Amino acid sequence: MTLRQPPLAGVYTDATLTDFGGWEMPVEFESIRAEHTAVRETAGKFDVSHMGQVTVSGPDALELTQRLTTNDVAALGPGDAQYAGITDEDGILLDDTVVYRLPAESDDDYLFIPNAGHDGEMAERWVSHREEWGLTATVTNRTEEYAMVALQGPHAQALLAAETVLELDSLGRFEVANGVVAGVECLVARTGYTGEDGFEILCPAGDAETVWNAADCQPCGLGARDTLRLEMGYLLSGEEFHPRDEPRTPYEADIGWTVALDTDFVGRDSLAAQERDGVGETLVGVELLDRGVPRHGYEVTDLDGATLGHITSGTMSPTLGVPIALAYLPTEYAEPERSVEVVIRGEPKEARTRATPFIDR
Repeated sequence: MTLRQPPLAGVYTDATLTDFGGWEMPVEFESIRAEHTAVRETAGKFDVSHMGQVTVSGPDALELTQRLTTNDVAALGPGDAQYAGITDEDGILLDDTVVYRLPAESDDDYLFIPNAGHDGEMAERWVSHREEWGLTATVTNRTEEYAMVALQGPHAQALLAAETVLELDSLGRFEVANGVVAGVECLVARTGYTGEDGFEILCPAGDAETVWNAADCQPCGLGARDTLRLEMGYLLSGEEFHPRDEPRTPYEADIGWTVALDTDFVGRDSLAAQERDGVGETLVGVELLDRGVPRHGYEVTDLDGATLGHITSGTMSPTLGVPIALAYLPTEYAEPERSVEVVIRGEPKEARTRATPFIDR
């Protein structure tokens, strides 16, 4: 299968590349540790153009997007954004997304960001439900039209301020504005996936290198993006949830706060029942106390060796210097400091549950 090429493929000459969601993307430019540290201490830039970009406009754009995402889209004013789930009738997560209500002067009303490789599927989901419900809205998959650069870290604002006249101090967390960056008309959002302050900049694909080169900081790949998000306990599609391999609801995935049960959306009734009755398992942070690194699929047991659940994602935390992971465990193990074991190559390793995020940001 031919991999999709992001607009910034030309800057990857010294990067280690991998297939991610059908895209050829950089794992690392220098090293995962160096890139991770740059974001935590100064700033780093990521090409996140592999994320989907789908716009929705027209008289029923609000109703369509409201009925297909779990959060309250109607609560968004122009220039606001929110994190949400996209669920099926059973409340199972098909994807997670950020929904932007675009600034008033924009051509479109809403923009939502599916995960890598999901743009076509999610755009089709919006179109098919639009037809089923008889709504009037224009749904456009713009993933190939745009590039997206994430500038993240304590110095991100200062770096961006040198390239734009946009009043960044007035742009709050989960807010978005139109602005010119390095001479390019962009959409600038104060969002990110690292736990640090930062921005995600959407620009025309042909201007991607101009925006990328304007930020003089460490280029970062997917490896650092993964260790950064894991330290924050953020979900990764395909790891913490997958409709077939890891079918989970927002309540199980510990993002129940994204579920607005007073709105009408696909899966709402199933989730209302789960919110009332509770869940048997939930996503929990785990810290390994013995040597080793917990990885996807590793078994988690109690101290007597009885299976409790499994690891979904794990790594050696560059910030903390200890092995950390996310795991689905019985809800009573959501309490921090519960003793458990992680089975690594047949050998039980001492571990404990941890509250997430693992680091204080």
